Amino acid sequence: MSPEDQETTTDAVTSGELAEVATPGKPVQVAERKGMFGSSLGNDTTGYGELDRPVLFPGAASKPYGGYFDQLTGSLEIALRRNGGDVDSAVERVVVDRGELTLFVAREHLPLVAQVLRDEPSLRFEQCLGVSGVHYPQETGRELHAVYHFISITNGSKRVRVEVTVPEGDAHIPSIVATYPGVDWHERETWDMFGIVFDGHPALTRILMPDDWPGHPQRKDYPLGGIPVEYKGATVPPADDRRSYK
Repeated sequence: MSPEDQETTTDAVTSGELAEVATPGKPVQVAERKGMFGSSLGNDTTGYGELDRPVLFPGAASKPYGGYFDQLTGSLEIALRRNGGDVDSAVERVVVDRGELTLFVAREHLPLVAQVLRDEPSLRFEQCLGVSGVHYPQETGRELHAVYHFISITNGSKRVRVEVTVPEGDAHIPSIVATYPGVDWHERETWDMFGIVFDGHPALTRILMPDDWPGHPQRKDYPLGGIPVEYKGATVPPADDRRSYK
């Protein structure tokens, strides 16, 4: 083992550390909303002003990230290398925003990253608090996101978020149930609502909707539905078929 690999320690980070010195990258525009209205966007509150509003994501941060984030990412890099991985291939970018750390991880590296986060003594993220889905239809090639929240009880309740993106046409992500059994139902719900397939899950079935339900209701392109209520000869159409203020 090289001296560099021996840098991995069991030193727990001290409590109360926050990321305060991270340099955020340039925001990334992933979509554009039209027809939005509100007092915060100007004087037009009618919705007829054809307002355009960019949807911005925080850009990649650069070291030093601040607080315990530098120790965390350094330990992760060493542990991945020791286990046959490579942080440059596994972690697409690091985002520090509002005092929180997010690691964007390539899906094929997720199982190893999850195992290292749990087993590495200087990390020891014993719990995955949940898995949730997000749908960004305009983010071409990265429309579906699976978001994981990890917490380390051993190391003073430190937290890290892991985010994995996949295209709608190939919405497959490896399951981490083998490492974190508690995410069993969370992965099922994310499949049910967003259609992300967690390969290797022991029983990937719907958990909220009936087994024969068509589609995935929390995708943004899913029909909003409507109740055919008649009132004085009029019919109330589904919400997404009503007049749009654009």
